[in-house]
Amino acid sequence: MTARLTPDTTTLLTLLRAAGGADVPVLLWGSPGTGKSALIRTLGRLDACHTATVIGSLREPADLAGLPVVQPDGSVALAPPRWATDLRDAGGGYLFLDELSTAPPSVQAAMLRVAMEKVVGDLVLPSATRIIAAANPVDLAAGGWELEPPTANRFLHLTHRPDLDTFVDGLTGGFDAATSGRDPEPLAPPGPDATARAVAQVVGFLRARPARFDDCPTQPGAGGGAWPSPRTWHALQRLLAWLPAHLEQARRFATVGLVGDAAGLEFLAWVRHQDLPDPAAVLDGTAPLRPDLRDDQLHAILSGVTTVALARGTADAWVAAWEVVGQVPTDLGAVAARSLMRARPADAPLPDAVLTLEPVLGRAGLLPT
Repeated sequence: MTARLTPDTTTLLTLLRAAGGADVPVLLWGSPGTGKSALIRTLGRLDACHTATVIGSLREPADLAGLPVVQPDGSVALAPPRWATDLRDAGGGYLFLDELSTAPPSVQAAMLRVAMEKVVGDLVLPSATRIIAAANPVDLAAGGWELEPPTANRFLHLTHRPDLDTFVDGLTGGFDAATSGRDPEPLAPPGPDATARAVAQVVGFLRARPARFDDCPTQPGAGGGAWPSPRTWHALQRLLAWLPAHLEQARRFATVGLVGDAAGLEFLAWVRHQDLPDPAAVLDGTAPLRPDLRDDQLHAILSGVTTVALARGTADAWVAAWEVVGQVPTDLGAVAARSLMRARPADAPLPDAVLTLEPVLGRAGLLPT
């Protein structure tokens, strides 16, 4: 299992909020009695939103999959439990799935649909529902199970450890006030430029290190933590978009907590040494494509440029993206070209760069007749 991460209180609050905004479920690891449940309740009060707690070791699968109720017409509906209807009525909030590692495997499986799809029986939870689970290490959990790889791969893995200074302040002035004093500045939802930078970084790295794309552990007991898969790379791209570049510690914990130590540290080193231009600046023509860029760097920039252009949604941005595509070899520009053609604005003219890629686009059925 990957090494446990230990962010400080401020960084942990940043990560929990960013993960909620990016729709990435979090799994907090920690020894019994370290205040994981109290932290989530405090976070709910600080954010002035509803918090629902479901203790996995005390639940049956039907408590998460819905209770079958026969309807007057003879059909069977899966009625949601009270905690789910409370979240619905509150318009969302924090759903805290406690004691995940001591829940029987059948209950863990039922929790997966809740964590990933926000569905409880026949009820769809509000999109503003933020999922946080908690678990004790298996050697410290009473009757605990090692997480199966499919379960572990659905979460951002973080560790919560007691902060002595926060604890002392909490004893003297109240724990909500002590936590609030360490609360970071609010995070703003990412715009298209931040999203494009995150896309460029993930795509560029995976083009350079394709072996890291999907690497499920095969040794027994090694898959209960973070490891790289298409799911976790997608989650990382969304989460990095929420975390500005100056939040280096938060970005490190997010990366290693989603794709594991080996892939995560390699990714961070790759990003640090690339010095890639801002995709929005390349699209606007204020940052040129350097002739010394490697193929993986060009893939990264093209992915970012395409993301920005499609987010803007204008004919001018679409044509400008084609001007960038036209500066790279045909084989490197093919993926970006296909994405651009599929999202061509109705009023956008066909630029000259399309002629260079006509064979690729024609085979994909993306050229007008």
